[in-house]
Amino acid sequence: MSREVELKGIAADPGAVVAALRADSADLMFEGRLYDLRYDTADRALALRDCVLRLRVYENADGVTAGLDWKGPTGYEDGYKVRQELTTGVTEPAALKRMLEDLGYVVTREIDRRIVQFRCRGAVVRVEHYPRMDVLVEVEGDPDAIEAAIAVTGIPRAEFTTGRLPDFARAFELRTGERAAVCNDELRGIYRYSITDA
Repeated sequence: MSREVELKGIAADPGAVVAALRADSADLMFEGRLYDLRYDTADRALALRDCVLRLRVYENADGVTAGLDWKGPTGYEDGYKVRQELTTGVTEPAALKRMLEDLGYVVTREIDRRIVQFRCRGAVVRVEHYPRMDVLVEVEGDPDAIEAAIAVTGIPRAEFTTGRLPDFARAFELRTGERAAVCNDELRGIYRYSITDA
């Protein structure tokens, strides 16, 4: 079991963030589509325990890779968001999706974005472009690595918070008057899921 420590912030100029990471010789890990399906029981037993069961799929011209993730309840330590996490690779995401549904799990949220992901100063930095929302930068690693990577991005440290995706979606809606879309269906006006499940 690993320990996830992270912060998120808004990238007003995502191109400048990517350029700054490249200029710092950050290693490009992935560029393409990142698609999540979050699962729960029909009575939301996982959400009630603040746990996440997620099928995550990375897709680009090089192919598809996927993983099944479990995340434990959210904690906060010294200004960072912290969770326990288990991850395993998945070679057949469509088959796993069918298995989960046959076991009675239901999709409670889809999340769809284009990303550029780097390893920088010992942290993982992901620039996330959602269908209709602010571009987010997620920085994950140990606290020292997170701070070093944030300094490279050029985004002021005060802009990074322990906020969750629903917090950023609500802030976008309040600021713009537009409804956030965190999956492609929502961009088309099909809102099947609550943003609180993101």
